[in-house]
Amino acid sequence: MDWGTELWDQFEVLERHTQWGLDLLDRYVKFVKERTEVEQAYAKQLRSLVKKYLPKRPAKDDPESKFSQQQSFVQILQEVNDFAGQRELVAENLSVRVCLELAKYSQEMKQERKMHFQEGRRAQQQLESGFKQLENSKRKFERDCREAEKAAQTAERLDQDINATKADVEKAKQQAHLRSHMAEESKNEYAAQLQRFNRDQSHFYFSQMPQIFDKLQDMDERRATHLGAGYGLLSEAELQVVPIIAKCLEGMKVAADAVDAKNDSQVLIELHKSGFARPGDVEFEDFSQPMNRVPSDSSLGTPSDGRPELRGSGRSRAKRWPFGKKNKTVVTEDFSHLPPEQQRKRLQQQLEERNRELQKEVDQREALKKMKDVYEKTPQMGDPASLEPRITETLNNIERLKLEVQKYEAWLAEAESRVLSNRGDSLGRHTRPPDPPASAPPDSSSSNNSGSQDPKESSEEPLSEEGQDAPIYTEFDEDFEEESASPIGHCVAIYHFEGSSEGTISMAEGEDLSLMEEDKGDGWTRVRRKQGGEGYVPTSYLRVMLN
Repeated sequence: MDWGTELWDQFEVLERHTQWGLDLLDRYVKFVKERTEVEQAYAKQLRSLVKKYLPKRPAKDDPESKFSQQQSFVQILQEVNDFAGQRELVAENLSVRVCLELAKYSQEMKQERKMHFQEGRRAQQQLESGFKQLENSKRKFERDCREAEKAAQTAERLDQDINATKADVEKAKQQAHLRSHMAEESKNEYAAQLQRFNRDQSHFYFSQMPQIFDKLQDMDERRATHLGAGYGLLSEAELQVVPIIAKCLEGMKVAADAVDAKNDSQVLIELHKSGFARPGDVEFEDFSQPMNRVPSDSSLGTPSDGRPELRGSGRSRAKRWPFGKKNKTVVTEDFSHLPPEQQRKRLQQQLEERNRELQKEVDQREALKKMKDVYEKTPQMGDPASLEPRITETLNNIERLKLEVQKYEAWLAEAESRVLSNRGDSLGRHTRPPDPPASAPPDSSSSNNSGSQDPKESSEEPLSEEGQDAPIYTEFDEDFEEESASPIGHCVAIYHFEGSSEGTISMAEGEDLSLMEEDKGDGWTRVRRKQGGEGYVPTSYLRVMLN
């Protein structure tokens, strides 16, 4: 069924319907445009939100970044940021594939519709013009017939009138004959006009307008099909980002599962363990005894001026109390401002950093030497003398780093001995028997106190010997660059990587890897596989979790 046959007389209806279809197309384009603005605003707000809550300090300077809770939160923020990027991609696809294309198509449809209706109106005007000509010839034929009949009646009346002259009768007959001839011509012309109009009308209703209506139907169906495809693009733009969004959501779930409360508790210990020994018991001060008693190690002390001095002063107690306000300390190079355990860890970190830098300089020196050998063997490749400044600079850096390594090794050995000493003191105090009660006699109190020294000394002596015999710090081997470095974290491969070029290593999506060296700014990270083998992979292909 087509419009040309079924709707042959509904020109205005088709005009309104096609206009409604184009208006609907424009409304959908406007809807998608506003939807795009909503997506862009949503993505912008998400990115602003992520930026607001991301840590301001670098991870290496932020102790909170070592907690799994913080790492998971940062990972969730990164996934939300990636999610915002997918919303921007949806907005871009809708803007290009829907708004621009459908808006352009709408303009083409409007021009085509205008052309078809102009053609239809011209055909209508031609038919109306032919009908007017038919009406004019019909009225002229009718008028000429009346005039001819009137002239014939006049001639007949004069012919019967005996008083009329012969000239009048002849004139009336001639007039009647003329009017009759004119009526006959008008009749022939009317018949010709009628035949022409019927032919034009038949062509108009059975051929011309059906063709125009069929063209309008084809145009409207194409518009509807294109609009339906535009409807589909709305969901297609969403479906394209569903896999990536699913990965973002999966990443959020992985981040949530990565929260390890026990490990965070251990991290807090590692970050803030001071290494100090616990305060010992406060000794009993017997104020009930005479002040002139002979001083002993376990009683009051009497200075040379004869005035008694209490051993347990408020100042000494204040020193023992670990929860008071701490004055602001001055940061020193050897970290002596920190508690022993924290000092040891910071020195260990600095020593590892210096060793890594030293290894890097050694590798660079070897590379420069090889390059110099190549230049000497093949002068056209370069001037060996041009490498001398760089080699000299590298050697100076190596010497400087070796001195720093020695300096940090000495500081570290001293810090470790201090930590072991604190542990021995803490254990010695823990094994000491309790102080005597206040009701004990002075002599027995004194003897008990003096006796309490023996277990302490005996308990501290083995620890001291053990601390002396045990290795406090293992010296670095001169060949330390050949030792395998320990991982500084772990990472998960987000995407598959072939690793076909020299120095790289392949990895599968979802594979767990050990992080051996962070990205130095060139976009590559060195990792180690569980099956063995190290190499570089793109940093953007990894989800990194530092130790």
